[in-house]
Amino acid sequence: MAASRPKLTCSNSMLVIVSLLTLLSTLEGYTIIERPTRPSLDEYLHQRGLLASAEAELALGADIELSSNESLVNNYLMDLKISELSAGFINPINFNPARHFFEVLDQITASPLFQFIREMPKGGVLHAHDTALASTEVIVNATYRPHLWQRGDFQKGVEFKFSRTKPTPDDGWETVDTVRKRLGVDKYDAEIRQLFTLYDADPLNAYRTINDVWDRFSRLFLALNPIVTYKPVWEYYFREALREFYEDNVMYLEFRGLLPTLYDLDGKSYKPEDVVEIYRRITEEFKAENPGFAGTKFIYAPLRLVDNETVEQYISLAERLHTQYGDYVVGFDLVGQEDKGYPLYKFIPQLLSMPETINFLFHAGETNWHGMPTDENLLDAILLGTKRIGHGYALIKHPVLLDEVKKRKICVEINPISNQVLKLVADYRNHPASVLFTSDFPLVVSSDDPSFWRATPLSHDFYMAFLGMASAHQDLRLLKKLALNSLHYSLMSEKEKSAAEATFHEAWENFVNAKAAQLTTKRKQV
Repeated sequence: MAASRPKLTCSNSMLVIVSLLTLLSTLEGYTIIERPTRPSLDEYLHQRGLLASAEAELALGADIELSSNESLVNNYLMDLKISELSAGFINPINFNPARHFFEVLDQITASPLFQFIREMPKGGVLHAHDTALASTEVIVNATYRPHLWQRGDFQKGVEFKFSRTKPTPDDGWETVDTVRKRLGVDKYDAEIRQLFTLYDADPLNAYRTINDVWDRFSRLFLALNPIVTYKPVWEYYFREALREFYEDNVMYLEFRGLLPTLYDLDGKSYKPEDVVEIYRRITEEFKAENPGFAGTKFIYAPLRLVDNETVEQYISLAERLHTQYGDYVVGFDLVGQEDKGYPLYKFIPQLLSMPETINFLFHAGETNWHGMPTDENLLDAILLGTKRIGHGYALIKHPVLLDEVKKRKICVEINPISNQVLKLVADYRNHPASVLFTSDFPLVVSSDDPSFWRATPLSHDFYMAFLGMASAHQDLRLLKKLALNSLHYSLMSEKEKSAAEATFHEAWENFVNAKAAQLTTKRKQV
């Protein structure tokens, strides 16, 4: 007997209709995409070329057009760059930007690419600190001055002071001359070199965490202070710093500082205004001797780990200096380890009270953290109207802020070697600012505290940025763009900028023409 069929009742029919309508409604939310046919090889290569060209046209420096001589020099430069990239690609241990800077310092110095960058005009440095400008050799030389005393030993902690007579209380003070004779000149000078740098042959074990290296970094400033704040040394130190920057083909300097109280052998103290006058006088003297040097500007940048009352004192001094030296004291910042210091948010009422004519140039986002008060300094820096951002290491974790920085043309001052030495990044290829090189982003490369890591004033940072952070395809146009940006985003007046840019273009032309002539001569000799 055949099985009976289920009857299609009215309720069943309605259920089927509702199910079909539900299915159709669901399908409407989807777009059915036809699978494209695979392109021919020629079509594929054409599309690939279009994508690669689109990326290249966005890259930092892509708007620069090279002259015939620049193109000739660029070919040579790229041979040098590709040579180092290829060696590193085959054996990563040979790639300098993949190693700690202290481990490869000698290899970099011997690099033809580094030597090219060293000879090249690089514009200005927009992020550096007052007592970390001049090389350690300048400090070594300063310790040969008469009337310098010390107590304590180099292993447990040593203290220095200039004085006509033995400092009081008399508890272990000896003249440096006496200690140097006892230890021997070479050993003593080696101790000084080690004391006043972070350099260590085994940096990864010497500094295990960011706090380890920052603690040593902070103690270094404190130990150095009594030597460099002796007025004759302060003047000598700043003059030598300008000489070293200029010899590194840096033509302009904007630097941050605390304006410490200086002293002399007669017991006289020198206030912040006196320190500014020293900077101005020595800068003008140096410019008179070196017409290719565009000058210096100062950014008052006291420590951030303070209370509200101290910040109000900072602001009072900043306003006083701005009134008296508005053409030289061009900005305000707060410095120190961001992770341990107070965030900008703590001081918003005080900062908002400052005159709008005082430029803000805040350190912000010098951290590996995300969603913490440290990286959120970026938010406050932007809203406060900062003209530039120091480091901005955490910026790419904040896409809205990243877009805002670009839209407002807020220049980011990146300091590659500082970020590695102070334990933010190990391999320069992983530096987050690499992303900023892929578009025409407001960006400069600076050096922060070059003497503390035995670096040149700017060339080592340019080398690491060009070889380790930028694309393998980025060339002389990038280097020229970075140099031009350093003048464009400076706080010089428009008249000063125009003069500096004219001086730069002349120096650049001379460099390129000389290089092109050398290359042409070598080619003829082959």
